[in-house]
Amino acid sequence: MIKLTDLLENDILKPRRSPEERQKNYKISTQKKIQKYIKDGGKGDLDLSGTPIEKLPDNLKVGGYLDLMDTPIKKLSDNLQVGSDLFLSNTPIKELPDNLNAGGNLFLVDTPIKEPPDNLKVDGNLFLPGTLLSKKYSEEEIRNMIEEKGGYVKGAIIM
Repeated sequence: MIKLTDLLENDILKPRRSPEERQKNYKISTQKKIQKYIKDGGKGDLDLSGTPIEKLPDNLKVGGYLDLMDTPIKKLSDNLQVGSDLFLSNTPIKELPDNLNAGGNLFLVDTPIKEPPDNLKVDGNLFLPGTLLSKKYSEEEIRNMIEEKGGYVKGAIIM
């Protein structure tokens, strides 16, 4: 009779892929998901939360929401347009691109964002708890900063 401990001790049961290979394959599948989304016309939501995404294509237009929460993304593409909510919470992103347009809410919770970009347009609320921006400035100062840079937030700025 073979015991499970014998199998484990003798390296009979080994993972088929190394952690590095699994990570590489996950990155490839994430890029394929983005390419398919663009090929399909950019309609609907694009949920990339928890993926290893590090970069988005330039001039990306997302018809619905874009979820990048809990990803290692450090920079967004130029002229990014999102039809609904944009979720960037718990990412290492330090700055937003100029001309960023969110058709719904913009979630920047627990990010190292220091200042708003030029021409930021948010048709919903701006969520800033846990950001360097919210620790340094008041809600009124942030709204004024955004407006001075040619942008707007139609809804509330939540600190």
